[in-house]
Amino acid sequence: MSRALRFLLLLLALLGGFSFEPALAVNPEERLSDPALEARARALSAQLRCMVCQNQSIDDSNAELAKDLRLIVRERLATGASDDAVLDYVVSRYGEFVLLKPRVEAKTLLLWGAPLLLLAGGALGLFIVARRRRVIAPVTALTDAERTRLDDILRVED
Repeated sequence: MSRALRFLLLLLALLGGFSFEPALAVNPEERLSDPALEARARALSAQLRCMVCQNQSIDDSNAELAKDLRLIVRERLATGASDDAVLDYVVSRYGEFVLLKPRVEAKTLLLWGAPLLLLAGGALGLFIVARRRRVIAPVTALTDAERTRLDDILRVED
C-alpha cells in the first residue's frame, strides 16, 4: 500500500470519528415528554448565556448552573408560561447579561448603536483628513541663481 494512500485512509478514519453535529449538553432526564414543549425549551435555552462559560448557551454547556437554568426553563414552560414570560423570569433573576442577544431597549441602545457610531465617526474622520490634505506643488527646475548657490555650498563642503 502506498504511503499517500495510507495517509489518506488514516485521515478519513480520523475525520470519520468526529461528529459534525453540535454536542448538546441536555441530559435525557431533563427532556420534556411533549415534543412541542421540548422544542420551545431548546429554542429558549439557545438564547440564554451560561453564566459560568459566558460565551456558550445553556443548551451547549455542561456546567451545573446551566443545568439548573435548563430545568427552570422547562418547569416554567410546563406550567404554561409563554416564551417571553420565561425569558423575563430568567432575566429578572440573572440580569440582561444572561441573554446572548440583548434586547433593543433604551438602556441597550448604545450597545446596538455603537458599531454604527464608530463606523460613521471613522468615515467622517477620513473625510476630514482627505479634505485637509495639502497638494504638494510639482518640483520645478532650479533657477540659475539657485544652481550657483547650490554649487557654492557643495564646493565648501568638499
